[in-house]
Amino acid sequence: MTTFHGHMNGQGLRVALVCSRFNDLIVGRLEAGARDALVRHGVDETQIDTVWVPGALEIPPAAKALAATGRYDAIVALGAVMRGATYHFEVVCNQSAAGLTRLALETDVVVTNGILTVDTMDQALERAGSKAGNKGADVALAAIETINAIRAATA
Repeated sequence: MTTFHGHMNGQGLRVALVCSRFNDLIVGRLEAGARDALVRHGVDETQIDTVWVPGALEIPPAAKALAATGRYDAIVALGAVMRGATYHFEVVCNQSAAGLTRLALETDVVVTNGILTVDTMDQALERAGSKAGNKGADVALAAIETINAIRAATA
């Protein structure tokens, strides 16, 4: 039996961060955390592109267009959706996640989902660099590890 693990070396990788402008106070922190984590793990800063779109529902189509260019090894989706008084929260959360999952399965590009789905602004702040760490950094590191695990297993 052979076991493959992804190492945390981002050297030579090209990554796109697709970020939602909605709740940009939170998403800006997620983007900064993702960028910092990528650079600290060897990704050249000039090989990281950030694309801003209006909201979480616009992230999957933007990510799809970026994947189609063939320029990126990974696409990291970053957003923040907070529960309101209507069903809109569930639609946005479910459809953005479904779109990213579909894209990950249909392309050779690693796609990670860092769209926070929270009940309150406090929960979002906790996940954007406070008590719960920075989920932007977490999903950026997940992208590096996944790329390297796939490469090791398919070499």
